[in-house]
Amino acid sequence: MRLRNPITIVFCGALALALGACSAPGQDLGTGPTDTTNPSTIVTDPAAMGDVTLTLWDSEALEGQEAQFSELLAAWGQKYPNIKIDRVAQSFSDMKVTLPMALADPNPPDVVQANNGRNDMGAFVSAGLLTDLAPYAQAYGWLDRFPQTVLKNSSYTADGKVFGEGNLYGLAQMGEVVGIYYNKAKLAALGIATPQTWDDYLAALASAKAAGETPIMCGNSEGWPAGQVLGEVLGQYVAPDQLTKLGMGNPGASWNTPEVLQAMTVLDSWIKNGYFNDAVNGMTDEQVATAFAKGQGVFYMTGSWQVALIAGIDADGFGFIAPPPSKAGGAVSTLGGSSQPYGIPAKAAHKDAAAAFINFITSDEAMKVLAATDNIPVIGGSDLASGDSLLAQSIRAYGQVSTQGTLLPYLDWSTPTFNDSAMVPRLQDLFAQKITPQGVIDAFQENYASFTG
Repeated sequence: MRLRNPITIVFCGALALALGACSAPGQDLGTGPTDTTNPSTIVTDPAAMGDVTLTLWDSEALEGQEAQFSELLAAWGQKYPNIKIDRVAQSFSDMKVTLPMALADPNPPDVVQANNGRNDMGAFVSAGLLTDLAPYAQAYGWLDRFPQTVLKNSSYTADGKVFGEGNLYGLAQMGEVVGIYYNKAKLAALGIATPQTWDDYLAALASAKAAGETPIMCGNSEGWPAGQVLGEVLGQYVAPDQLTKLGMGNPGASWNTPEVLQAMTVLDSWIKNGYFNDAVNGMTDEQVATAFAKGQGVFYMTGSWQVALIAGIDADGFGFIAPPPSKAGGAVSTLGGSSQPYGIPAKAAHKDAAAAFINFITSDEAMKVLAATDNIPVIGGSDLASGDSLLAQSIRAYGQVSTQGTLLPYLDWSTPTFNDSAMVPRLQDLFAQKITPQGVIDAFQENYASFTG
């Protein structure tokens, strides 16, 4: 999420499926069964479901994610010992490879995390491999508890063609916002105040470079962090409605505009001027996050999911802000929304138990566990944030953007092939200075136009 958090594989419970070669996201996955869940027959009391073993596939293995999920799994086991959870935790990257075949298998997992984008969830919806959760949303009151800004990120029309509306295919636990971490001590030493406007931020980058510091840390060996940096820059120059259409792969927009070129040129100038650390394309985001938390660099542009890692190394040394607006106090647009949602495969054997589990890990009590483990609750976070911790700052940033600005879709959601065929290779080329900003835009537009017609 989002190509946002590649992680080390962690296996908890037995591996449910031995997977060989499988279809890549975006390929023809076949036509799955039509879901026939009837709201009137849904059982919502887990204790009344008998002895069940649910197979769960997730990618919650970053430090704070693993902490909250382990705690919730333990709480579930105590409350509902009749429903055991056979957990398979994989890296985000590995899940993208293994999940398509697992969903098409006659015996798929019961609960899965599926990346929201067209190359994953959109393809699965088109192939009929995910359950429409509308009956469960009605039974559990999800439509009342979760705002539309959250639900739209897991919504598609039944044919998978329109993203952001239609049926509900997943429910997320966590809110996310892509912003800017900063080293408090270094800003103070450089005489730089926390940026209040985008011009303040540009000036801070120039001052940091002039003082011999590395202005921005970035590790792009896996391809995705550069897209987040670009997304923050795009949010400053391109209208939110246009970026939303581009990011969701819906027609009516274009990458080939003066505003996009302006944003791409800004990113290119940062690369040319040496604003990034050495070997950006040779370091992982986790390596860079750790280096930043240990004092390298002044700013680090990534998502709120790294709060736990950074705070775990130095709880008081860093701050987090949403990308500052063009004018102080103005509306902010940046990438964000919700974490990878939990869905139910169309051929899952225990759908009622799966829905009950999803309801449990997204409950109000679960939101408290999330906040206590340095994660942003997807709902109710403002009531749980206190003080000036890094978590509280990220929760406020999420609230600022989600209520006063625009949470933009992640760029890799755009088309089934946008990430692998356009964004990752071309942005790696840009960081290596092997392509021009216009060349990147041309590749983006060709991919988007071929998909949207």
